[in-house]
Amino acid sequence: MMSAFFISLLHISFFLLFQKTAITAAAAAATQLRPGFYAETCPAAESIVRDVMAKTMKREIRNAASVMRLQFHDCFVNGCDASLLLDDTPDMLGEKLSLSNINSLRSYEVIDGAKAALEQACPGVVSCADIIIMAARDAVVLSGGPNWEVKLGRLDSLTASQEDANRIMPSPRSNASYLIDLFSQFNLSVQDLVALSGSHSIGNGRCFSIVFRLYNQSGTGRPDPAMDPEYREKLDRLCPLGGDGNVTGDLDATPYVFDNQYFKDLVSLRGFLNSDQTLFSLDARTREYVQHFSRDQEVFFAAFVEGMIKMGDLQSGRPGEVRKNCRKVNSPPLHALLK
Repeated sequence: MMSAFFISLLHISFFLLFQKTAITAAAAAATQLRPGFYAETCPAAESIVRDVMAKTMKREIRNAASVMRLQFHDCFVNGCDASLLLDDTPDMLGEKLSLSNINSLRSYEVIDGAKAALEQACPGVVSCADIIIMAARDAVVLSGGPNWEVKLGRLDSLTASQEDANRIMPSPRSNASYLIDLFSQFNLSVQDLVALSGSHSIGNGRCFSIVFRLYNQSGTGRPDPAMDPEYREKLDRLCPLGGDGNVTGDLDATPYVFDNQYFKDLVSLRGFLNSDQTLFSLDARTREYVQHFSRDQEVFFAAFVEGMIKMGDLQSGRPGEVRKNCRKVNSPPLHALLK
């Protein structure tokens, strides 16, 4: 007769074998991104997400820009796998409190709302990673920007890494040269960089992110010379030295409409963030695209769509699952099972 200890080990072994098989199959499926992935398993998935986005934008229009940013902050850190959405646990420091995300990213509850609606319609089918991709697209469309067909079929990560987020994500102080090198690591071109920076066509930025530009650019004790004087005076009033760093300002002159005004502002030296303005003021490689997009909105839209699709293709190849709750993994960790 088998002992209880042996039976427990047997159960764990079977569980691990099953989990390994499921993970192997899941990892293989993770590479098969395609439009219409949920056509049979959850045909209303995309319309459900868009409906949630439309309602949440009516409540607070800033949610559009905030949700769109989630795709970039998720995909650059170990691929588009919703690792960004995981809350911290006693055994894991997630990405929400990383240097680039803390007091900056918001609207996680919008993804929660879309997930809840999808779980009601199609339990256990649509991944949180795909919800981010769909919601980001819808945020653009509902703000007046271009529409496009998203590729779906991603899995949700089993872990997250604050260390990786700190190491990878750029700061608002970054310049064009640094960003070109960073994007190239993800096989994203200079055109992709400039077009995707156009996501700042909507939304707001914090005074904390620009106070150095206003009062101590590059340690000079003076403001950034690549700034229109009238615009600088406006920002001085908004963000006085020693003021509240969490006060927000518009990223371009039409902060709730997705258009090419952002690029027109850069040409006029009215870019809010240092990382934005240097695309025009510092590097000839990016300046060419800024000027082109400022003159032709349709060209910008086409390049933006291309960049979003390429960014959405980023995957780590790691095992994953479809989370029931975007903030936590489904399965208990191994050490809990052994205990």
